[in-house]
Amino acid sequence: MPQIASYGSWSSPISAARVLEGSVRIEQVITVDNAVWWSELRPSEGGRSQIVRRATNDSTIDVLPDGFSASSAVHEYGGGAWWVAGETVFFVDRADQRIWRMDPGFDPVAVTDVPLQDRGLRYADGVTTADHRWIICVQEVHPGEFEHDGRDEAINRLVAIPAAGGEVTVLRDDADFVMSPRLDPGSTLLAWVEWRHPNMPWDGTELWVAHIDRAPGLPPTLRDATHVTGGSTESIVQPEWGDDGHLWFLSDRTDWWNLYRCDNAGVPGGFTTRVGGGQFEVATPAWVFGGSRYALLEDGRVVFAYASDGVDHLASTSPGGAFEHVPVPYTSIDQVRATQGSAVFIGASFTAEPSVVALLVGRGGSSGSPQILRHAPDASLSSSCLAEGRPITFPTAGGRVAHGIFYEPTNPEFQAPAGERPPLIVMIHGGPTSCAGTQLNLRYQFWTSRGFAVVDVNYRGSTGFGRKYRNELRGQWGVADVEDCVAAASFLAQAGRADASRLIIRGGSAGGFTTLCALTFSDVFATGASLYGISDLEALIADDHKFESRYCDGLIAPYPAGADVYRERSPIHHLEGLDRPVILFQGLDDKVVPPAQSQMMADALRLRGVPFAYIAFEGEGHGFRQAANITRCLEAELSFYAQVLGFAHPPDIEPVTVENLP
Repeated sequence: MPQIASYGSWSSPISAARVLEGSVRIEQVITVDNAVWWSELRPSEGGRSQIVRRATNDSTIDVLPDGFSASSAVHEYGGGAWWVAGETVFFVDRADQRIWRMDPGFDPVAVTDVPLQDRGLRYADGVTTADHRWIICVQEVHPGEFEHDGRDEAINRLVAIPAAGGEVTVLRDDADFVMSPRLDPGSTLLAWVEWRHPNMPWDGTELWVAHIDRAPGLPPTLRDATHVTGGSTESIVQPEWGDDGHLWFLSDRTDWWNLYRCDNAGVPGGFTTRVGGGQFEVATPAWVFGGSRYALLEDGRVVFAYASDGVDHLASTSPGGAFEHVPVPYTSIDQVRATQGSAVFIGASFTAEPSVVALLVGRGGSSGSPQILRHAPDASLSSSCLAEGRPITFPTAGGRVAHGIFYEPTNPEFQAPAGERPPLIVMIHGGPTSCAGTQLNLRYQFWTSRGFAVVDVNYRGSTGFGRKYRNELRGQWGVADVEDCVAAASFLAQAGRADASRLIIRGGSAGGFTTLCALTFSDVFATGASLYGISDLEALIADDHKFESRYCDGLIAPYPAGADVYRERSPIHHLEGLDRPVILFQGLDDKVVPPAQSQMMADALRLRGVPFAYIAFEGEGHGFRQAANITRCLEAELSFYAQVLGFAHPPDIEPVTVENLP
């Protein structure tokens, strides 16, 4: 018989250490010939990103020797940190941001020079020419790297580099940002995407194509650069060349990020066809390089992931381009690649952690059974302990609707007293242009197995629901997102799914900003947690990196003309409204949200006598990568809620120090 115990006090088999075991993150998948490669971020190895190769004989090996980690810092968020040419791996090392080359049987050797300043030259999103002699990639040059350059922000451009090492040749530096250089099968044409301030890549980008000239003994050059499509109000992502020379890409020109194919081979002539389209999102926002949501099969069909109703699905096209659903047991699909008629991707569900999966995709949308190439860590958990996410839609301010994923408290060993309702944790994703995850998240199960309900909110501005929904946050950040989080909590409390007196809000980065705003400008939540959250918007843009330096122009208002709006929405300037306990977490090496943001909030809360805790981690950037810190973060948050909400403190967790606690 289940033990009777109050919500929030249940003991759980899902410890912080167990969460850590499941926090190995598969970052990127590549298929070359018949081999499948992927990279794993491993907190137990100090946040290292290791490249793994699986050959046709099913053997799996770690590729990088000790001391190396494949991790780019371009745009600060990175991605696209490694690529493969035959059996040779090229990767950007986390420590120095140089490109390194690793041939079979040899140690890595550096391809690019040592920069003048620490990590002053960064690289990402590389491809190699068909003869494997040249690398074409994105280079980010930081101020001060070239003494004659007086620019005060980084330069982002396309460059060519000899694959054996040598001088860097600039190919294209006409825009503020560039991504996705892609070569046609003969390496005679290059396609890429570029955009300019103040747009983000999900606001407006342009697709370009140019001829590549290769004179003997000279580096490549681009000729006759042609603007294919896109602009300030259309987001183009993931260009890919088919074997027949046709160019493919994703565009949101119809409100939904769908798949398009240029009608003529070679340099596109301006006419495109939407393939397998509908009211769903194939693309995701380009926060990182190296994203892949579709792949071209050998028989001319396409396999792609798409988001609908808050979860991912898989589909393929018929030879004529018609949509064909592919049934799979996954609600989260990413890094879609193809090899030998099969799709290879990262697949997960609400009750299964991400795995690398191969799936033979037949005609008519039929498929065989998924073959697991890389198993998720052995959960060693009964499914009865796991709360399965359920997509919900709820009313919000102005007669609009918002979305989320709801998780019930779940633990077969416990039952709450009759009539008691559970505390609710409102989770807020980062970005804010991002979305709630749809895969097993042991961080959420850490809470639900202890008797907390959880709702992961896809507030207005989230991706996966079309461009119009995404644009509802324009000019409204700090308002619409807060309204939707309040609405989600109120909706569930009114439905009897949560205790209205024990509503918690928590989020990281942009989600930390929403958390602090909700605690400051509303009285719905009893407490909250901010992980590397923004408290002062003016301080953020004064100390922000290039990629996001104009992000707030669209989310809030152009600066400095809209300075009054920035102050109006910054929690640090309205602390008279913040009287609810809050715990703050911060990485001291964070370049996206500088540590001063959390320190200012901690100092102000201390002076005002509001209960709070502040935990800072040495050696951590934007998002925590180290095992001990990930563990401490979860346990400290649970300890904090127990102390400020009156739960029995877990006996096996070190209490966090709460200042100003009565």
